[in-house]
Amino acid sequence: MTPAFPRQALTVVALAFATMALRSAEPRVTFAPQEIDTLFANPGMGWQTFHRFADEDPALQGLPSSSAYFRFYWRELEPKDGEIDFAKVDTLLTRAHRAGQRLCFRVMCTGSGQYLDVPPWLKDLGCRGYEFEYEGGKHWVPDFEDPMFRERHFRLIRELGKRYNGHPDVDLIDIGSVGLWGEWHMSGTKRLDNGQPVPLPSPQTRQALIDAWREAFPDQPKVMLIGDIDGLRHAVTQGCGWRADCLGDCGGFSKNWNHMRDLYPLHVQQSGATDAWKRAPVAFESCWDMRKWKQEGWDIRYIFDYALSNHVSYVNNKSAPIPEGTRAEVERLLRRIGYRLVLRQVDHPRQAKAGGPLPVVMRWDNVGVAPPHGDYRIALRLSSSGSANERFISVTGHSIQAWLPGPTEVTEPLAVPREWPAGDYGLAVALVDPSSREPAVRLAIEGRAADGWYPLSVVTVTQAP
Repeated sequence: MTPAFPRQALTVVALAFATMALRSAEPRVTFAPQEIDTLFANPGMGWQTFHRFADEDPALQGLPSSSAYFRFYWRELEPKDGEIDFAKVDTLLTRAHRAGQRLCFRVMCTGSGQYLDVPPWLKDLGCRGYEFEYEGGKHWVPDFEDPMFRERHFRLIRELGKRYNGHPDVDLIDIGSVGLWGEWHMSGTKRLDNGQPVPLPSPQTRQALIDAWREAFPDQPKVMLIGDIDGLRHAVTQGCGWRADCLGDCGGFSKNWNHMRDLYPLHVQQSGATDAWKRAPVAFESCWDMRKWKQEGWDIRYIFDYALSNHVSYVNNKSAPIPEGTRAEVERLLRRIGYRLVLRQVDHPRQAKAGGPLPVVMRWDNVGVAPPHGDYRIALRLSSSGSANERFISVTGHSIQAWLPGPTEVTEPLAVPREWPAGDYGLAVALVDPSSREPAVRLAIEGRAADGWYPLSVVTVTQAP
């Protein structure tokens, strides 16, 4: 038996279907931007320079770079007890900004070849430590369990964080402090008192150091060298990524063992870092540099594909020259490293009423191998070319942070200003820094304007009745 509906209900249903039909018949604009393969730099990823900047690095040979990587020994940063040389870091930040880069850094306590890489005043105050030999030289490193070391070094980390956490020109924090060159190992060292290797700090102290860096720099992405499995396990569970400094080792230390085949996969698996790339960067530094790779006849495409398969965001070739005949492989890497965002399609009604919404549907595609780790927002702009030159920018709540490789669809109901006169307005899109509202991320599509925005289409604004 067919159920009976009140006439009023039938009228409401009929009106709803009629409204849907009218909306489906509304003129619409669908625009598909053209993808490009141009090389460009974006924040939080890419080909790093090493202890120099992009505008002074001949090894780049025109390659884009958004990150300048520096390492500091503690003695360089705090020559007097409690007096940190912030001017040194400030100067580097200024230079990075001028070169269109941001500064990535690590702090180290031993490894330069000098006797002391911590401030001399630390040893003079009576901090315990170890004298040791390494590659024929004599050195001293503090005992990280000594309360004096903990008090002073943790203070340094806190003060650096107070000044530089969230700084717009600070990029990636490479958690160091422990081991030769801050690499979380003391391999090849021999204590002068007992002939044994210098011990690493206890697991508790290593964890405390990782936490000190995390707490000092909560707003910056952080990585830690892959060598210490226990430490890395703690770091990645707290949102850090990882870094490996021997990309390209295909047998340079042993014919039966190499970092890429035998160490890195094991440490990633045992530390639980397999999916860390989804939340924080993965960074590689070349073993030796690319000249060694070519000299040994190693497969450079295989090496770079290895990095890409680990969802790499940064590669550092130590600002060494790129060997002849290998640039094409570097460019191929740079078209896939980190994130690379393509706006595939934009769809919206051709007309919108002043004071009403303009629903804009955007289909995006991350054709890179990793997500963006910075909080950049989709922004839409309506602007006229008339004498009044009305302009309205909406920084949406849609962040690209953590967009994994692959497609993403976003719908934004752009609000048209109520007071705007009827007319045609240009619609443009940009990925902006929410604090400055300025375009910060380049897209792999044609049409970028000089101001960093991407014009898309035209919207006709009508007056609301």
